Amino acid sequence: MSGWFATQIVHTGRLPLFCFFVAFVVSFGLIRLSVRLIRAEVRWWPGNVTPGDLHVHHMVFGVVLMVVGGVAELAVPIDPVGWRAAAAAVFGLGTALVLDEFAVMLHLRDVYWTSAGRLSIDAVFVAAGITALLLLGVSPVGVYDLADYLELPSTGDAAAVLVIAVVVFFLLATVTLLKGKIWTGLAGVFVPVLFFVGAIRIARPGSPWARWRYHARPRKLAKAEYRERRFRRPVERAKIWLQDLLAGHPDPPPSIPGDARRRPDPPLRTPADRERAP
Repeated sequence: MSGWFATQIVHTGRLPLFCFFVAFVVSFGLIRLSVRLIRAEVRWWPGNVTPGDLHVHHMVFGVVLMVVGGVAELAVPIDPVGWRAAAAAVFGLGTALVLDEFAVMLHLRDVYWTSAGRLSIDAVFVAAGITALLLLGVSPVGVYDLADYLELPSTGDAAAVLVIAVVVFFLLATVTLLKGKIWTGLAGVFVPVLFFVGAIRIARPGSPWARWRYHARPRKLAKAEYRERRFRRPVERAKIWLQDLLAGHPDPPPSIPGDARRRPDPPLRTPADRERAP
């Protein structure tokens, strides 16, 4: 194990990335444990940071840690790898605290324990997955090709091929995202063939592509809705189950008051209405 770590992590210069990844994952697990203990009102746990009436969200501490880690990474020369690894770990700690409240920042209100708060878990999954792929040596599409092109003598053909490839991948990625296939688009950054799959497959019903292209094509929209029910919903339920297992169940939506569900009272009948009634 030590030989693999030295060969794949240390000697390849990925030690700072490894420290970032470990700090990110561990910090996310610890902060989720903390908020669940707070939610359960465990007496011996310190609870939220609330000076006076102010609730300081943990993303505030995350932003501070990200600034400290980022500045420390930039202020030190490249040679001391240990220092850079420590700065990367601090940056990973801050990133976990910030992304854990990504939905709160997006909605600008406290949706942490609502169904909308699950977006934070998606953001954490995306960041952890991309970091893990980079740690394993998987390169985003075109990075190695670009380096090879830069090392070659400048030729018009090579430059033209590079430009065409970048434009094609960009267009395919745009179509994939417009069709509502976010995860396919993200995975396509590392596996380019997924861009082609996402671009030619039918769009999701609520996506911008479906709203623009399927409003006059009911059969196409019906097919998209069928596939959403048949294939997407089971995967979505499994993802929600995993999210709830790791991060806790969200609060149920507020119940509608009884008077709001009550049928409206019939209009009052005047004496003249009663006389006309049979």
